[in-house]
Amino acid sequence: MTEIRKYALDLRVRSIEKLHERYILLRLTQEQQLPPMLPGQFVEVRVDGSPQTFLRRPISVNFVDREANELWLLVATVGEGTRRLAHLAVGDVVNVVGPLGNGFSPLTSAQSSVLLVGGGVGVAPLLYQGASLKTAGVQPIFLLGARTSHDLLMLDEFRKYGEVCVTTEDGSEGECGFVTQHSILQQRQFDMIQTCGPTPMMKAVARYAYQQGVECEVSLENMMACGLGACLCCVEKTTDGNLCVCKDGPVFNINKLLWQL
Repeated sequence: MTEIRKYALDLRVRSIEKLHERYILLRLTQEQQLPPMLPGQFVEVRVDGSPQTFLRRPISVNFVDREANELWLLVATVGEGTRRLAHLAVGDVVNVVGPLGNGFSPLTSAQSSVLLVGGGVGVAPLLYQGASLKTAGVQPIFLLGARTSHDLLMLDEFRKYGEVCVTTEDGSEGECGFVTQHSILQQRQFDMIQTCGPTPMMKAVARYAYQQGVECEVSLENMMACGLGACLCCVEKTTDGNLCVCKDGPVFNINKLLWQL
């Protein structure tokens, strides 16, 4: 895989939207054209104005709008650093390093049935991947899970690029249960499954794919500090030994992981 050049960018906040009490959508831009970025890659965001936050925060590339020259970041405000990002204002400057890591495998129209499965903030990289698939002539199907209908994110955006199936644990929208219980898994055959979300969810999706003989990629969310493979805090055991998720991932084929499917 050809490595994409990394950049340190001072991006300006074009808009900040509160999607949920725990999630914000940042749209960032700059005067120059944004560099190439692949679905599944991420950026490391510097948090200014927070004395307790020393490390950058790794955040998935949610979408790249080439026409508007915008980088979208879906941010879960779960700690001091990300809560600080939620207090940014239009016109503020955010320093990011990226794009980092390896993204999802590029697919072609020959792989006509692709399922993208997401849960929680793990839905973030699937929007850009879905858009890229549609551009490549592939019509993706999204399977998105959440605890309640209130927790579902960006459904209107996902619907621009493919069919959207939903599960909620309380049955308030879509089918009741977890993503692996959705009826589409029994009704359709898939050439590829790509997923991101909580580890138990991804392991369940990977188990389904393995049992069905379907190729599957997962985007791991190990704790990443440097984003460059130097600090070794995100190491994952694989068939190729210990690999850094930030540098060798975050996307891995399930056949490379020691998940005992």
